[in-house]
Amino acid sequence: MAGHSKWANIQHRKGRQDAARSKLFSKLAKEITVAAKMGDPDPDKNPRLRLAVKEAKSQSVPKDVIERAIKKSLGGDGENYDEIRYEGYGPGGVAVIVEAMTDNKNRTASTVRSTFSKCGGNLGETGSVGFMFDRKGQILYPASVGDEDTVMMAAIEAGAEDCESSEDGHVIITADTDLNEVSNALEAELGESESAKLIWKPTTTTELDLEGMQKLMRLIDTLEDDDDVQRVTANFEASDEVLEQL
Repeated sequence: MAGHSKWANIQHRKGRQDAARSKLFSKLAKEITVAAKMGDPDPDKNPRLRLAVKEAKSQSVPKDVIERAIKKSLGGDGENYDEIRYEGYGPGGVAVIVEAMTDNKNRTASTVRSTFSKCGGNLGETGSVGFMFDRKGQILYPASVGDEDTVMMAAIEAGAEDCESSEDGHVIITADTDLNEVSNALEAELGESESAKLIWKPTTTTELDLEGMQKLMRLIDTLEDDDDVQRVTANFEASDEVLEQL
């Protein structure tokens, strides 16, 4: 799982230009609107909305953008989005899960299929690669919140399944249905987390060389550039040397 974790760090370190940041804000706002429309517009009464707002704040989304997204859910004439998951294989046989929110299923399906094809992959049927992932909750804390033993103990007492600590911070894994409860318990003990969200955690990985990683990055970047795509997860593994060359 080291490679997958480092991929997130690479994405974070390379930063985002203004246009890309605006796109990210738009996707996070869409998640907030959908979560609020599906449940209560009050984050304290809507676990999914609370997690969506927390994730938006962790990405420095302005407060007024978050509030507008929630208010948008109250309008009866707003867009209705369908949540769709696409599964397929990327370069080197890497399993890829694409999560999307769209108001036009045909458009999104066509774009995702075309992107896989152009970038050396193949879009499959739902379930074609999902068995290689577990649905989990992930909570992130900075290294400064405490040492490994302190955070591990807090995670266990909160009901988490696992905790991995490094100089980059603490990664706490929960059952998907326990994410909100564990997040609340940890917040009471350690303070507000950097992030708390549902993820697809690979149960098996495929190792790639430099060329394979470059091709996979092209696929992931192209998919993430689509306004309808919310998240992309891949079960790749790569050596430290390969990641440094990227």
